[in-house]
Amino acid sequence: MPSRFYPFVQLEIPFELGPPDGRWMVREPGAGRVQRVIVLETVQARRADRVPSARRRPLRRRLHRAGRVSAARPRAAATPAGELAEPPAVPVARVTVVHSQPIEQEEAARAWLHRLDAEQEAEIAFAALNRLLAAHRLAAADPYAREVAPAQALAIRAGFGGGEQVAQGRWLQARELTLPRTPSRGRRRRAAILGSQERLARLLASEQSALLCEELALRARLDLDGGRPAHAASELERALATALVELEGEPGLDMPRRLAELRELHAGVRQVAEWLLPAFAADASTADADLAVISDALQRLEAALRARASAIAWR
Repeated sequence: MPSRFYPFVQLEIPFELGPPDGRWMVREPGAGRVQRVIVLETVQARRADRVPSARRRPLRRRLHRAGRVSAARPRAAATPAGELAEPPAVPVARVTVVHSQPIEQEEAARAWLHRLDAEQEAEIAFAALNRLLAAHRLAAADPYAREVAPAQALAIRAGFGGGEQVAQGRWLQARELTLPRTPSRGRRRRAAILGSQERLARLLASEQSALLCEELALRARLDLDGGRPAHAASELERALATALVELEGEPGLDMPRRLAELRELHAGVRQVAEWLLPAFAADASTADADLAVISDALQRLEAALRARASAIAWR
């Protein structure tokens, strides 16, 4: 029986995340104390030595002196004609986000597991994991590395165990976490999904055009939620400047009023973005007032974009 017990939240994501398997420490800004230890392990992946060589590595093309490229020799499909192919095994990233501070008594660990706030623990775990993934994106210079959301997880569980036990993805006691969702929120989400599907079809059919400020607003939201206020402020400043041009004359409930509001907010966001540039380089903390400016302006921009999307959908 272990002498100390480490609480953890474990996530299972149905794809490879990018960073190498192993243990990663997430510290407070400024190389402070360790906040969480992330144990990353990729499981259920087909072993490379059992995968045919043609599937294990990308097809090779040889460039001839004449400038022509010869493709690899075609192979017959293993599945008989007319039948569906069996989906291949996929890798699953098992992420164990371990608290840095242990609990001394097993009874206290059981009490923690019994009373924990599932939504709060999941939010903290995903924030730590996404910090790792954002750092990996920069370190690997990989623009396609992406962060993840709770809705993408196959499973979310919390528990506790000994140090080496949880470092191997195992536990002494654990339970599955179910994140709450109110019925009204669910109805709103279903309505939003239906609207987004209609807009997706129109975008693909070139019946609608995407706005640059939409993409900038999404990036600002990702960075703000990920605890990167300097990035969010810089992106939001550009998003607002672009929105004031792109949304002029666009349909939407009270769009002239919304544009006037965004115009007023733009100056405050620009000021915060300029101030955070040297502050970010020096790892200075962001004041709550600055976060409030960014958050409020981003919410108003998102509301204006939703109003435009709704008006277009009802045309």
